[in-house]
Amino acid sequence: MTAAHPLPTRRADALSRPDLLLITVLLVATFVVILNETVMTIAIPVLQRDLDVPPSVGQWLTTAFMLTMAVVIPLTGFLIQRVGARTLFIVAMSAFSIGTVVAGLAPGFEILLVARVIQAVGTAIMLPLLMTTVMTVVPEHRRGVMMGNISVVIAVAPALGPTVSGFILDHFGWRWIFGFVAPIAVLALIVGAVLVRPVGERVAAPIDYLSIPLAVFGFGGLVYGLAGVGESAEADAAVPVWIPFTVGVVALTAFLTRQLVLQRSDRALLDLRVFGSAQFSLAMGAMVVAMATMLGTFIVVPYFAQTVLGLDPLTTGLLTLPGGLIMGLAGPLVGRIYDAKGPRVLAIPGTMTVSAGVWLLVGVNPSTSPWLLMSANALLCLGLAATFTPLMTLGLGSVEPRLYSHGSAVLGTFQQVAGAAGTALFITVMTVVATADQDAGIVEAEAISHGVQRVFTVAGVLSFVLIAIVCFVRKPHAVDEPESHVTADLPESVAVDR
Repeated sequence: MTAAHPLPTRRADALSRPDLLLITVLLVATFVVILNETVMTIAIPVLQRDLDVPPSVGQWLTTAFMLTMAVVIPLTGFLIQRVGARTLFIVAMSAFSIGTVVAGLAPGFEILLVARVIQAVGTAIMLPLLMTTVMTVVPEHRRGVMMGNISVVIAVAPALGPTVSGFILDHFGWRWIFGFVAPIAVLALIVGAVLVRPVGERVAAPIDYLSIPLAVFGFGGLVYGLAGVGESAEADAAVPVWIPFTVGVVALTAFLTRQLVLQRSDRALLDLRVFGSAQFSLAMGAMVVAMATMLGTFIVVPYFAQTVLGLDPLTTGLLTLPGGLIMGLAGPLVGRIYDAKGPRVLAIPGTMTVSAGVWLLVGVNPSTSPWLLMSANALLCLGLAATFTPLMTLGLGSVEPRLYSHGSAVLGTFQQVAGAAGTALFITVMTVVATADQDAGIVEAEAISHGVQRVFTVAGVLSFVLIAIVCFVRKPHAVDEPESHVTADLPESVAVDR
C-alpha cells in the first residue's frame, strides 16, 4: 500500500469553511442538473410541434435521458473511488454544460436528442457525488441538516421545473430553457474546478470490463421496458415490451451475480454489501415507493390540468410552485429535527401527510378547482419533505464509511428505476381507463378524469405501503469502520485520499 494521508477528521464543532464551500458548490450544481430533468415535461409538446416530430418520436427526449441515467448511475460508486471527486465533478459539469449549450443551438431533433444524452451523463454523476461527499466530511450529528438541504435539491428542483418551463415557454420559446440553465452550469463548473477538492478513500483496483455491458443492458433494459409500458398504453411501442424486460432481467441477474464475486476483492462496480444493513434496505424500499409516487404525481397533475381543465403552461407550472417552496423551507428544519429526535418522529407523520395529499386527488373531475390541485400538491410536498431526509440520512448512515460511494450509487439507481416505474404505472393506468371509457362513448375530458381518479387510487394504496415500511425504521448507531478494513481488506493497489 502506498503512503497515504488520513481521512478528514470528524469534528464535533461546525464545518470548516472549505468543507462548507465544497458542499455548497455541489448542492448548487446538483440543483441545476436535476432542475433540467423536469423543465422538459411541459416543453415536449412544444418541441414536437416546432421540430415537426410525432409524439412517439418526441418522447425519446425523455426516454433517452432516463436510459442514460439508468446506465451511468450504477457506475458512479466505482468511479468516485477510482477517479476522484474533483476530476469526476469537472467531467460531470463539463458534459452537462456542453450538452446544454448544444441543446439550445440544436438545428433539429437528432442533435437535440444527442445533447440530452450528454446532459444525462453529467446529471447521473452529480447526486451520488454530492451525497458521498456529505457522508465523508460531515459529522454524524450534523448529517440530518445537510441531508435536509439535499432533499431540497432532490424534491424542490423537480417541483419547480414546470413553473420555470411554463414561464420561459410563454415569454421566450423553448430554446431559452437551455439558455437559462447554461450560464449557471458553466459558472458552477468554473467555481467548482477551483473549490472542489479530494475527499475520502481512493482505490486503484482495475476495472472489470465485463460488468460495464452487463450494467448497460441490465439497468438500461429494465428502464426502457418500464418506459415502453407507458408508451404501449398510448400507442404501439417501437419494440415489444417483453424484449427489453427479458434482456434487462437476464443481464441484471448476471451483473448482480458478478458483483457478489468481485466485491470480495473490492473490485465491484456496485458493491452489494450495503444491503447487509437492514436499515439501509428498509430505507431504499421506502425511497422507491416515495419516488414512484412523487414523480408519477408530478407528471399526471400537469397533464390533467392542461388536457382537462384547459390551463396554459405557465398557470400549470404555478400549481407546483407552493409545494416547491414548502419543501425548500422545510428541508433544513426537518434535518435539524432528525439530528435531535431521529427518523420515526418525522417519517411516520410525513408518510401519512403524503397519503392525505394523494387521497385528496382521488375525486378530480372536469369541474375541479385548480386550487384543489395546488393544495393537494403542497400537502404532498410537505409530507415528502418530512420523509426524504430521514430515509436518506438513515440509509447512508447505516453502511460502513468505505461503502458510502456505493450506497449513494444504489440510492441514485433506485430513484431512477422508481421514477421510471412510477411514471409507467401511472400513465398506463390513466391511459387504459381513459381509452376504455372513450370506447364506451364517454367524452374525452370525463374519460381522462376517470383515468386520473384511478391513478390516485393506486397512489393511495402505495402510500399505505410506504407508511407500513417506515414504521420499522430506526436511527442507526454510528458505523465506525475498523482500522483493519482499511488496511487488510483492500488490495495492494489502494491509495487513500486523492
